[in-house]
Amino acid sequence: MSKIFTVTLLLLITHFGAKAQVVPNIKLSTLNGESFDSQQLNQITAKPVVLLFWATWCVPCLNELTAINDSLDDWKNETKFDLYAISEDDSRTTKRVPALVNGKGWKFNVLLDNNQDFKRELNFSNIPYTIVLKNGKIIYRHAGYVAGNENELFKIIKENQ
Repeated sequence: MSKIFTVTLLLLITHFGAKAQVVPNIKLSTLNGESFDSQQLNQITAKPVVLLFWATWCVPCLNELTAINDSLDDWKNETKFDLYAISEDDSRTTKRVPALVNGKGWKFNVLLDNNQDFKRELNFSNIPYTIVLKNGKIIYRHAGYVAGNENELFKIIKENQ
């Protein structure tokens, strides 16, 4: 093995860990203004938990959430999973979130990460960003969105029933 490959591999293992990562304990809020402790997501063990990070100003995010929402009933008929769309809107744009969610008719849980603390703790910078949890561990991460990515996500959900 080349020295560069070995060093890169060691850095990746160090960064992501040999074991699956858990979700950090961060306070989020619901659209109703109620507190939501992210640690609750680690306690859902019977089924996969999908976390979709997005913002009202992010066109690929809106496309991804709309595509998933369009398939959500079929997905729920085939599998059991929980889905949380976590808004990364800041204090200037967060007031747009409830109107957008209601206008789009999205049928999943929406949480607010107003200070982007959750995003920072999970160590990613760009949205859309998808994480799948199983038994309290992060088993899948994906950055970005192009049409059809939702099919890969559904495959991951089905494989982890």
